[in-house]
Amino acid sequence: MDDLVRQAMAKWPNVPDCFGWLGLDARGQWWMRDDRVQALGAFQEGSSAAKGSLLQHEKLIAFIERNYACNEQGWWYFQNGPQRVYIELAVTPFIWRLDDTFAVHSHTGMLAKPKACWLDETGRAYLDTDLGFGLVHTMDVPRLAKALEQGLWDCQECPFGELPKTFAFERSPQMANLK
Repeated sequence: MDDLVRQAMAKWPNVPDCFGWLGLDARGQWWMRDDRVQALGAFQEGSSAAKGSLLQHEKLIAFIERNYACNEQGWWYFQNGPQRVYIELAVTPFIWRLDDTFAVHSHTGMLAKPKACWLDETGRAYLDTDLGFGLVHTMDVPRLAKALEQGLWDCQECPFGELPKTFAFERSPQMANLK
């Protein structure tokens, strides 16, 4: 976490949390969701209108990714100065990229050590790692197949609907906060 963020948290400890305004899609892209977009539906529904505006500012994306974390409830957030901005996850908290050597990196650029591979009922592939759980980017599934053929990781099955409970993450902190 950035030092500037820590200082802001200490200076303003009681800033209200923000829900629904930021989403992470299945390709590791960030989406800004204003009130109008949120009224069009849940981020997880996949509607292009409900996604919002794709963030493209490199420094803003880097700031979000440096300050991306999870609370004890499995709600992922971006610590924006003194305010927590909870993330709506299209699928999982991490999107994994594999290189030609089968090294695994998160959408935030962090190197991860895989423990196991998982498949859901639709054939989507996931990795459980030392950083957390995430979806393998669709463009890297062929590399994952090669890694599995070489016996690098065990592969198991789990229905998509059970993944958040099994791996302790919340896809919609906004909805969970309303309960």
